[in-house]
Amino acid sequence: MAAVGVEPNVKILDADAKTAVAAAHQLGCEVGAIANSLVFDCDGEPLLVMSSGAHRVDTELLARALGATAITKANPKLVRSATGQVIGGVAPAGHPNPLRTVVDETLARYPVIWTAAGTADSVMSMTYDQLLAVTDGMAMPVR
Repeated sequence: MAAVGVEPNVKILDADAKTAVAAAHQLGCEVGAIANSLVFDCDGEPLLVMSSGAHRVDTELLARALGATAITKANPKLVRSATGQVIGGVAPAGHPNPLRTVVDETLARYPVIWTAAGTADSVMSMTYDQLLAVTDGMAMPVR
């Protein structure tokens, strides 16, 4: 993250926050300001989607936008091998190899967004522009 000028503000939560609702409750923010790190199988390759916690990803819409045949939920083994992290704690960066990443345009509404920081009980804050820079992600609608 330092390579793109982002110094993360990491916070350890009082308890695991495996859902956006749980994280928002502990942080005292809107659930939409939580950027869920969701890994999908996109035509056999991992795809990271940073999605607002306020809604679900429409995989059919995303597949059409990306020109993919199919986008499905990744199994835990793919998540771990692609990110080096476990489901519920996947950070937007720090993976063994760069991941193709989509960033939900809805997150731009929030001056501060929160993402997982690599474990189920850690989060970090950043701006939407910083999230785009850290992930080298494509901004697009995901629902």
